[in-house]
Amino acid sequence: MAELRTTPNDGDVNTFLEGVENDRRRRDAAAVCALMAEITGESPRMWGDSIIGFGAYQYRPRSASADREWFKTGFSPRKQSLTLYIMDGFAEYDELLSRLGPHSTGRACLYIKDLEKVDGAILKQLIRQSVKHVEKRTKG
Repeated sequence: MAELRTTPNDGDVNTFLEGVENDRRRRDAAAVCALMAEITGESPRMWGDSIIGFGAYQYRPRSASADREWFKTGFSPRKQSLTLYIMDGFAEYDELLSRLGPHSTGRACLYIKDLEKVDGAILKQLIRQSVKHVEKRTKG
């Protein structure tokens, strides 16, 4: 089986953030990093080469025979947009997403091109609810 590349490591989060080339994306990434740290109460940690994750939980993918570790929430400052990882997906968040502002979504990814154009309070609520959902799902 192939080795999973997105694993927690000792990479320096601040060095990674300082290396983001686009000024707006670097500023947005710093703001989201602070927001996720506040919400989770966890320190940011590098996962792979380009993802900053907060907290961790164990899960078992359908295609695996052993548990894997993953972050509760995280983000990556990609070239096209800031990618936020909402680990429980978006099925329960239609109302919040309708009020968030300009964004797009993937299966568990929220793509934001400009953080100043979205409602910060809604974003905070979305991340907070997602983290609570992951914590509730992984207990007991």
